[in-house]
Amino acid sequence: MQFLYIAKERFDPSRGTEWTKYIEWSGLTQLTEVVTLDGMLGPVALGETKDSYWPHIVNEDWMLDFFVDLEFLLSQLADTNELNILSVIRKPSTDVHSIDWGGFIFLGYDLLDQEGSISALTNCGGFPDVFANSELSQFGLIPDFDRAVEIQDMLRRMHPEERHAHCNIWAISRCRAMTSCGIPQ
Repeated sequence: MQFLYIAKERFDPSRGTEWTKYIEWSGLTQLTEVVTLDGMLGPVALGETKDSYWPHIVNEDWMLDFFVDLEFLLSQLADTNELNILSVIRKPSTDVHSIDWGGFIFLGYDLLDQEGSISALTNCGGFPDVFANSELSQFGLIPDFDRAVEIQDMLRRMHPEERHAHCNIWAISRCRAMTSCGIPQ
């Protein structure tokens, strides 16, 4: 399993009306923050792929925002105070919540469409025939790997016509304290 890194803007109550409208629309009243790779629910902090990034990023379609080198990613960020610095594993084949995340804390599993752009959990209006909103954590993630696999399978079987239902599982962890993942205070 390979750790990938990404810096995302936070999506939480500090977003004011945008947050309030999202909670009303989604019905996810338990959320304290959405921690996701979904680009509509918190854009990436580094919006443009610079030439100097190429040796340090995943060189695949839809993956140019993911860095393989945490130190390099951190060196490109002027200010990390309002960002989520995430470590992720794409398509984990087993439960990874208890592995050593190296200064990051495991938050849960997200299910994102094939492009990794839309979360089936928090940005598709819900799939009540597959999972209940109450199953999502305060971050909008599924805490249990086996349940994430089950949801992934059910989405594909029950909604074959919905492109966001053809999704991959992503394990998501966040920097525990800025100094623990190499970010100077």
